[in-house]
Amino acid sequence: MQRRAFLKSTASAAAIATLSSGAVLGAEPATRAASGSNFKLKYAPHLGMFEASAGQDPIAQIKFMADAGFRAYEDNELMERPAALQERIGETLARADMTMGVFVIDAGDNWKVSYATGKKEFREAFVKTCRDAVTTARRVNAKWMTVVPGFFDATLPLDIQTGHVIDAIRAGAEVLEPHGLTMVMEPLSDRPELFLRTSAQAYAIARAVDSPACKILYDIYHLQRNEGNLIHHIDLAWDEIAYFQIGDVPGRKEPGTGEINYRNIFRHIHGRMQKEGRDFVFGMEHGNAASGVEGERRVIEAYREADDF
Repeated sequence: MQRRAFLKSTASAAAIATLSSGAVLGAEPATRAASGSNFKLKYAPHLGMFEASAGQDPIAQIKFMADAGFRAYEDNELMERPAALQERIGETLARADMTMGVFVIDAGDNWKVSYATGKKEFREAFVKTCRDAVTTARRVNAKWMTVVPGFFDATLPLDIQTGHVIDAIRAGAEVLEPHGLTMVMEPLSDRPELFLRTSAQAYAIARAVDSPACKILYDIYHLQRNEGNLIHHIDLAWDEIAYFQIGDVPGRKEPGTGEINYRNIFRHIHGRMQKEGRDFVFGMEHGNAASGVEGERRVIEAYREADDF
């Protein structure tokens, strides 16, 4: 997936900055300068985002996130990590009282398979990976897993494809539901041939699957590009949204670097959460606009500003 290459490139850039700056865990940079009370919302950084300040050790990075006031963590590549590291991550999150965000259910690379085709082998691989995801989720106390239905099939009518996606997602939901786990379908903007593109489309599928194990991941970056009018569309799909992700447009960097008014969006979502007793994790699925320790400090400051509502 492009998300995998994107996050790896982010982590690599941070590692280079670490070597060039000589930053080490516990150094002055961002922790003490930008730490403080917890954020109002559960913003969830990923590995590599604070590597210049915290070092390369994943556990040290998670501790840094907690010290900076973040109350959640997400890890798209969690299923690919060794089981022992997954367990250490889970233990670290528990001690820091942090919520585990999404990891990706990847049934053979979500960019190459397509549940829209109705092919039995794709659906069976997805169901098997959902079973594997249950084990991974237990190690880190995860609740949400990202699902991407794959490519559009130009040889089939759209409604037939939708039916095939519903069948595949429902089969996965039957695996996850008994364990209290939830897959979150993510509409994407990276490539025009992807099947799932809008929150309305995801809403219709979630309603058809009709399971608490199937909801929507509303990625604000992707959906600003695909549909815009964000607060309106969030309200329309609200009942089926279980998770948010963040990235400004253009550039897919931290809030304040592009055109999206994140403070207003966070204020709106928080207001509805307070009224309705709901809670969300907001995955920070973006890069840093500037490199090194200074860039990481700016990320924390950007979230302090957007969280000030």
